[in-house]
Amino acid sequence: MKTIAARFLTSAKDLASCPPSKLPEVAFIGRSNVGKSSLVNTLTKQKDLAKVSKVPGKTKLINFFTMNGNWNLVDLPGYGFAKVGKGEEQSFNLAAGDYLTERPNLKLILTLVDSRFEPTEIDLAFINWLNEREKPYSLVFTKTDTLSKDAWQRNLAIYEETLEALEFPIPPMLPCSSKTAAGRGELIQYIESVLPKPKKKAKGSGVSLNWMK
Repeated sequence: MKTIAARFLTSAKDLASCPPSKLPEVAFIGRSNVGKSSLVNTLTKQKDLAKVSKVPGKTKLINFFTMNGNWNLVDLPGYGFAKVGKGEEQSFNLAAGDYLTERPNLKLILTLVDSRFEPTEIDLAFINWLNEREKPYSLVFTKTDTLSKDAWQRNLAIYEETLEALEFPIPPMLPCSSKTAAGRGELIQYIESVLPKPKKKAKGSGVSLNWMK
């Protein structure tokens, strides 16, 4: 499987604290405890790059990781249920919303949904939020290892039918598992196909121009 050279860059509490960067960025977001941090670790093949917790709402900051020196992966706070105070939950959801709407180099939003369940009201509300703002996004279905292929494929089909019924555009849908790494290569390939190609450094011709002086 393809290796990604990844390193943690920084954490930010709000949009104003986000690091200046010209690199294109891909954001991970989803309901609390959907498996965002675990997927970051699976993509990079680094077990502890992103901190994983069984307690929903562990990710409270906007976390930046530089990937192959070519793009940034941004792990955003989860939306929905989280074991934090109400005011605190509102503050980090506001930070995520500001990042998604105002960050100029954001190229793709990967919205993580749990493959074990049919569409939830909160996930559909967030998808509607993205559509209203015309943001480029895809759906990543996590935890496919926890049920049969027929079962998670059925839920993907229900998602597609539900989005069609709501007259939402059908985004790319990518199944994956952090536990088995199933779908990892396809997800990396998809991300790289969406991002602008890094510019190649110009090589010198090797021709001496001293005679022109």
